[in-house]
Amino acid sequence: MEQTLTKQPHEDMAPITGTVVDAGPDLDRSNEPGGDKLLPIILSSLDDDQAQDVINIDLRGKTSMTDAMIICSGRSQRHVGAIADHILRKIKEAGYGRAQVEGLPHCDWVLIDIGDVIVHIFRPEVRDFYKLERMWSVELPSEETTQPTA
Repeated sequence: MEQTLTKQPHEDMAPITGTVVDAGPDLDRSNEPGGDKLLPIILSSLDDDQAQDVINIDLRGKTSMTDAMIICSGRSQRHVGAIADHILRKIKEAGYGRAQVEGLPHCDWVLIDIGDVIVHIFRPEVRDFYKLERMWSVELPSEETTQPTA
């Protein structure tokens, strides 16, 4: 079941519209170690669907919004849509709750937010333009290099 949500962040801003896909019942995952159980399901699905240039970026300690970001490419809009659809089906079968999905109607760039893991599926031209993996894979400076020396 899909729901379309519209949220107006501020009266001067345009509304934000997104789709929530019901991927099964919401389960209590307070004991589970983040996306560790979800990653193999997603990576296996990407491998089965012959996604190209798959990159798995570990974001633990870099941001609190997610544990991992997966970026990959599909050969065409149809391939991107099929990859996204198969991931959504597999996470539903695995018993994971709702996933937020953006970009499915056009399939140039599909974003699937499963909470602990965010998946970006691009057409190659769109991926080259945005270069997300370059932005997120940059190492943060350590505390030793950011503190002034006496």
